[in-house]
Amino acid sequence: MSGVFSFLQNILFRKNQFVYLSNFQKMHYKRVLLKLSGEALMGERQYGIDPQRLAEYAEEIKSVVDKGVEVAIVIGGGNIFRGLAGASQGMDRVQGDHMGMLATVINGLALQSALENAGVQTRLQSAIKINEVAEPFIRRRAIRHLEKGRVVIFGGGTGNPYFTTDSAAVLRAIEVGADVILKGTRVDGIYTDDPEKNSAATKFDDISFEDVLKKGLKVMDTTAFTLSQENELPIIVFDMNTSGNLMKVLSGENIGTKVNL
Repeated sequence: MSGVFSFLQNILFRKNQFVYLSNFQKMHYKRVLLKLSGEALMGERQYGIDPQRLAEYAEEIKSVVDKGVEVAIVIGGGNIFRGLAGASQGMDRVQGDHMGMLATVINGLALQSALENAGVQTRLQSAIKINEVAEPFIRRRAIRHLEKGRVVIFGGGTGNPYFTTDSAAVLRAIEVGADVILKGTRVDGIYTDDPEKNSAATKFDDISFEDVLKKGLKVMDTTAFTLSQENELPIIVFDMNTSGNLMKVLSGENIGTKVNL
């Protein structure tokens, strides 16, 4: 009897494995790091977190996780506090940056809650010690979570002042072996100028790291961008606020702008 049970278990395992692999084969990337700005969480608000926007992001992320894509996330804190803005008003820069790191943890907790409400297993890891609400960042543990299909949110930036969450995104992507950085914004790619201010600006479908630097285009801060270039880690900039776009990007559709070598 036990032999029959083991046989049936093996068939079920192979069936589930086949379904997982067939889902995965439709995706262009296996493991990705999604970079979201804190401001994106505001929705139509001027400050704070919009629960509706959070829920929309959670559903977008769930749709690709269900296809077998391993997703890590770095989120900014600009909807709550920016260290650089505080420094411009006379606050100590290091203190301001630490406040900004805490803001990213708050956003991470909010996104974690939204994802879990959508039925997605999630872990929040922090670069600064805050063990009551988040795991410490441990590279091997983060990779193991991803392998088990859990979304991993990295909070606390790099844990150091003077480094942006863009730098944290690139650093974590390299550490966990992500195939690509997906920078979700409210603009559908990289343009010759700010399309919200200049209607004549034209969009790039593909562009090299070198050309971005030559043209002085703003994709990420210089430290983050150079780190990505040196490690040959491509960046895709796309509009995260349009439903279905995350799935399209991961399916290989060129709906944003890809930066590569």
